[in-house]
Amino acid sequence: MFATLGLDPATEAVYRLMATRPEGWGVEQIAADLGSTETDVREALDRLAEVSLLRRSRAVPGTWRAVSPELGMQLMLRRHQEELDRRQREIAESHETVSRMISGLRQGTHPAIGPEGDGGGERLIGIDAVQARLELIADQAGSEICTFMPGGGQSAAAIEAARENDAQLLARGVGVRTVCLDSVRGNPPTLDYARWLTDNGGGVRTVPTLPLRMILVDRAHALVPLDPADTRAGAVVLRLPGAVAALTALFEQVWEASLPLGCDRPRDEGTGLNPPERELLRLLSQGMTDEAAGHQLGVSLSTVRRSMAALMERLGARSRFEAGLRAAQRGWL
Repeated sequence: MFATLGLDPATEAVYRLMATRPEGWGVEQIAADLGSTETDVREALDRLAEVSLLRRSRAVPGTWRAVSPELGMQLMLRRHQEELDRRQREIAESHETVSRMISGLRQGTHPAIGPEGDGGGERLIGIDAVQARLELIADQAGSEICTFMPGGGQSAAAIEAARENDAQLLARGVGVRTVCLDSVRGNPPTLDYARWLTDNGGGVRTVPTLPLRMILVDRAHALVPLDPADTRAGAVVLRLPGAVAALTALFEQVWEASLPLGCDRPRDEGTGLNPPERELLRLLSQGMTDEAAGHQLGVSLSTVRRSMAALMERLGARSRFEAGLRAAQRGWL
């Protein structure tokens, strides 16, 4: 749990020791008890003070004491939630910028790209053209491939094609990082692929929602769909440094806010909501239909309705409207 909240094992060990030992222990005593170095202990103490898990002792002036485990966990969860909220705001702002850019490309109004491509970008029409380009990327990429994989569970054909390309990349020492939706954790074929990728040196993390499907290649060019609502229509290959930099920043923001595959998402201490539940409430409060929200989250329509029914029961609400009001009153939105 502490690891998901930003504390490494060494820092957690120092906190646990200080929470169970009398006040007044110095760096030397802590290091001796843990079999650690004094430098490592000092770094851990600095980190604990930074996240408010240590307070100055009144019993022994000039020393620190650990706050109670209960209060410590509440403080850590609160800070973690505040950080996630901040990152979500940054992601939303970046998403709006990227969406406007892609909309201009789809409508043919962006000055840097023409129907045949002019050095700034290139249109790939149809799924076969996209797949051919992905195979070329797997053969020519030199440093790293970063991918957004929305849509929840993937088809057997998509998984097989991705596994083949990723195996070729990993064999050449090319880094592979992929962000999927949280919902893939409940889809065995896609989860098996994600675990295979992780076991073979790639990185896989999950988030409740993703802004678009995207592939970044060596931080030099990017593939995004011509139409995010119909990825089979084709893709745009972007090479403009400004556009690629914006997409790279968006990926890094989402990656930092995402959860490694082997970890479970903690529920918010104040609301009891997990991130997918909070995101479902947010999407529906914005007027999105159940079907559209399910598509965004990568889950079925029945799952959306079942989740919403459970949330209404927890809120004691008899209608969606009443649930929205009560969720807002409780600070869930």
